[in-house]
Amino acid sequence: MPPATSGAEYRADPQTIVSADWLKDHLAAPDVRVVDASWHLPTAERNPRAEYEASHIPGAVFFDIDEISDDRSALPHMLPPLEKFMSRIRRLGLGDGHRIVVYDSVGIFSAPRVWWMFRYFGHRDVAVLDGGLPAWIEAGGAVEDLEPTPRERHFTPSLRSMMLKDVTQVSGALKVGDSQIVDVRPADRFRGDAPEPRPGVRSGHMPGAINLPYKELLTENGRLKSAGALRVALADAGVDLKRPIVTSCGSGVSAAILNLALEVLGADDCALYDGSWAEWGASEMLPVEQG
Repeated sequence: MPPATSGAEYRADPQTIVSADWLKDHLAAPDVRVVDASWHLPTAERNPRAEYEASHIPGAVFFDIDEISDDRSALPHMLPPLEKFMSRIRRLGLGDGHRIVVYDSVGIFSAPRVWWMFRYFGHRDVAVLDGGLPAWIEAGGAVEDLEPTPRERHFTPSLRSMMLKDVTQVSGALKVGDSQIVDVRPADRFRGDAPEPRPGVRSGHMPGAINLPYKELLTENGRLKSAGALRVALADAGVDLKRPIVTSCGSGVSAAILNLALEVLGADDCALYDGSWAEWGASEMLPVEQG
C-alpha cells in the first residue's frame, strides 16, 4: 500500500503513520485491522475502556495497555511476556498478514506505545493514525458503539531486543555517555518543580538526561509535526540523530511518541526505557538531579 500522511513531509514509510482520509479509504480492506489503544494518566480520571464502548472507529478492537502487561512487575504496564502478548493479540483477531492501524482518543498520546509494542514483538506492518479519534471524526469518519467479535488469528513473533532498554543498561549508558537518554516528560516535572502523578516517585531527572517534552513533537491539534519541524525540535533540545537514543517518560507510554518521530525521521539506533521514571524515580539507589 502507498504511504499516507496528513500533508506533512514524512519519510516514505507506509508502516509508520496514516491519515484519517487514508483510513476512510481503506477501512473495508480485508487486511486492515484497527486498534483503539486509548490510555490516560491516573490524574485524568478517565476510563478509556468505557469511552471505547461508547464510541469507536467501526470494527476497532480495544487494546488494554494496563492489562496486556507484565503482571509480575510492580511497575505500571511493563511489556508483557511473549506468551501473554501472543495470547491477547490472537484473541483480538490480530496477526500475520494484517495491516494494523492504532489510534487513541487524544490525538497522538498512547497509540505510539502500542505501535512500538507490535514492532518490538516483530509485527512491522503497523501504523499510527495521525490525530487519532479527533482527526477521524473531523474527517467525517463514522463511529459506533458495537464491539466486534474477532476471529482468532495466528501471530508469528520475532523479538527485536535492541528496541528495549532496562534500568541497568540506561544507568550504564549515562555513565559511559555512549547513548543519549531523552526524557519526554513536561519540563516542570523534569526539573523537579512539579510532583510526579504516582506516589512514592521522586521529582527530578536522571543526571545527564536531555529533556524534550513530547508536546514539542505535536501540533496544536494533536498530530505529528512535519519532518522539518521535528528535526528543529530535536536540534533545539540538543538531540543528535546520528547517535544512539534511548527514550524515557513517566511510565513508558509517551516516550513512544518520540520513538514514532524518530522512525519517521529515519533514525536507526533508537530504544525505549520501559521502566522509565516510574522505576528510576522510585529507587533510592539511583541518582536524581533537579533544576
